[in-house]
Amino acid sequence: MIEPICRLARDAGTAIMRVYDGDRPLELTHKTDDSPLTAADLAAHKVIEAGLRSLTPDIPILSEEDTPGWDIRRGWTRYWLVDPLDGTKEFLRHNGEFTVNIALIEKGQPVMGVVYAPATDILYAADAGKAWKMTSDGTRMDIHCKDARPPLVVVSRSHGNDSELQDYLLQLGEHQTVTMGSSLKFCLVAEGSAQLYPRFGPTSVWDTAAGHAVAAAAGAQVNDWTGQTLDYHPRESFLNPGFRVSLF
Repeated sequence: MIEPICRLARDAGTAIMRVYDGDRPLELTHKTDDSPLTAADLAAHKVIEAGLRSLTPDIPILSEEDTPGWDIRRGWTRYWLVDPLDGTKEFLRHNGEFTVNIALIEKGQPVMGVVYAPATDILYAADAGKAWKMTSDGTRMDIHCKDARPPLVVVSRSHGNDSELQDYLLQLGEHQTVTMGSSLKFCLVAEGSAQLYPRFGPTSVWDTAAGHAVAAAAGAQVNDWTGQTLDYHPRESFLNPGFRVSLF
């Protein structure tokens, strides 16, 4: 099933780029939590929702742009977890660091994931314990985490100045840092370009599931700060605890 999911992520990316390139109006609004919402978010959601319902009508969908109530979700053991446009702030900044995220959750864990970056036409995918990257010229390569000294630490472009993060980096020892938006941070660790992604700021389950699948399949650990693997069993809150993605 991974190939049609990859195509679906690309189709959603095409819808996003029509807005990004100015072919469709932006239609910027804000949600109740003051996070931005654009026509690109909604267009990508519609593409993915329609595609998943056609491919797997028996598997429910939880999308950032359509969140069924707790009474509906509480019994789910298998579901799609989707962020149609992860990194809307980066989209608005026009820096290309935004993605389409689609993950399949089974018994609380992401067993399949696709992260597609439409602006660069680079796709990361994971299925059956393997992770790979598709470049813009169609080249497919398996990816694996790689150790390096000093490690390269990737941090959120929007939360890079958080005090908890800065304290952590001070205690880390010798390292280098790079900033990145969206779930591409998971993918940098997965492909070996970075060795550590620590996160203290807020994230939601749809922000992390697809990247989690890719990083884990490439050999990374995705654990909260108590050492427990990030969990996606249905719960009332969509918020994740703080976590780190690393080889160690």
